[in-house]
Amino acid sequence: MIKNLSEMTLEELWQLFPIIIEKHNAEWKKWYKEESLSIINIIGKANIARISHIGNTAVKNLVAKPTIDILLEIKELVKFDEIKDVLTKNGWICMNESEFEIAFNKGYTIYGFAKKVYHLHVRNFGDHGELYFRDYLINHSDVANDYGKLKLSLKEKFEHDRNKYTLAKTEFIQKYTNLAKVEYINRYNDKR
Repeated sequence: MIKNLSEMTLEELWQLFPIIIEKHNAEWKKWYKEESLSIINIIGKANIARISHIGNTAVKNLVAKPTIDILLEIKELVKFDEIKDVLTKNGWICMNESEFEIAFNKGYTIYGFAKKVYHLHVRNFGDHGELYFRDYLINHSDVANDYGKLKLSLKEKFEHDRNKYTLAKTEFIQKYTNLAKVEYINRYNDKR
């Protein structure tokens, strides 16, 4: 008998959903646009400060997990609970939440990944370091190449341990996010 995802242990989930790294797929941009329009329709444009394609699928020619990462920055008066309620009623699964972020996914099934997989990060406006990191990788192909090599080596070590895979990338991401914030000073501030 197949368990529901909510009944599986973390180890079972990691076996079902291993780290997969693929060559860049030009369709990822299209998938983001389609899903972002769906999110805007669900949430309402008036509640959204900014919606962005983040993560490695947003960087042309970079190897990536075939998961479309989306950052949804909501306006100040919008409540996380309201967003969570409407998204879960529309097929999104809440992965985790804190006072600063609610993370959702779509495309995880009891049989493994669906064809299209999404992670949605809902935050208040202004929490957007991923935008700087993305832009730095787009504009610095040498750094993007180094990041791709790092991810491939980590995939070999941590294919079935998403936490260790993510933790091992943190120092690299933080270093270049900080450099990007200097290079692109105030690029994403006050653009609501």
